[in-house]
Amino acid sequence: MANAVCELLGIAYPIIQGGMQWVGRAELASAVSNAGGLGILTGLTQPTPDALRDEIARCREMTDKPFGVNMTLFPSINPPPYSDYIDAIIDSGVQIVETAGNEAIEFWPRLKAADITVIHKCVAVRYALKAQSLGVDAISIDGFECAGHPGEEDVPGLVLIPAAAAALDIPVIASGGIADGRGMAAALALGAQGVNMGTRFCATLEAPIHDNIKQALINASERDTRLIFRSLRNTARVLSNAVSNEVLSIENQPGGCVFEDIRHLVAGRRGREALVSGDANGGVITAGMVAGLIDDIPSCAQLLKRMMVECREELARAQARLPML
Repeated sequence: MANAVCELLGIAYPIIQGGMQWVGRAELASAVSNAGGLGILTGLTQPTPDALRDEIARCREMTDKPFGVNMTLFPSINPPPYSDYIDAIIDSGVQIVETAGNEAIEFWPRLKAADITVIHKCVAVRYALKAQSLGVDAISIDGFECAGHPGEEDVPGLVLIPAAAAALDIPVIASGGIADGRGMAAALALGAQGVNMGTRFCATLEAPIHDNIKQALINASERDTRLIFRSLRNTARVLSNAVSNEVLSIENQPGGCVFEDIRHLVAGRRGREALVSGDANGGVITAGMVAGLIDDIPSCAQLLKRMMVECREELARAQARLPML
């Protein structure tokens, strides 16, 4: 049976490496694409639109397979030049874009006019239905387990994936809480046509982050993430460390906090430096609950091949467990 995500994206396996700030660079994206999945560059990891053009060109030198670019567009006091980044994507001939955030709606017509396949990441079915009505090609539905911004509704994947699959006519990609073939089998059984992973890809040989950070993910359990920015209604799931715990202590003070109270702790520069230096307590490090299922650092090729084998085996085992009617 044909897989809708594989057909839509021109890939061998329905496994996507989602956009990740500071991590979604050419080394990782090309490795995932070469392994048969879809690698994704993170647009705003690059400091300028011209730098993104260069990174797209660099990725093309490393793979002849399809890859995409992520653009996450959230309201900001000092927003980057989103329109110029979109121009860089279109001018570079990228064929697949992953978007996130309500601000992305403004740019979908330009992307579609350029014949670009748009995957939109959502945390609720009602947002997914709106995106479908506006012409996106697939939905990446992000369960509460996910790294980064899970929204404010706290609906886990076990409910969100089948709800989205039942409501939508376009392919659903399960995101959040998936690290192996077991999770992929579960997602497919719940109605998804593919899976999107972030944290799992951080713990691969090709991920452009320090080995200490990869080891921190291996050492983490499913209980070792924290939800910060809840008091600001901009919830983010991050790895439990000295910085995230200090942020929480400030947020939990009587009277709460404003962003300026924690800005020095959550600055993107600090997080980027932590990933490069290997100081697992040096800044905010995005991670999902699925860190508790990660226990090795394979290559992307090894990971994808293993997942496909595990997925088939798990689906067969699940069927064998069912009693006859």
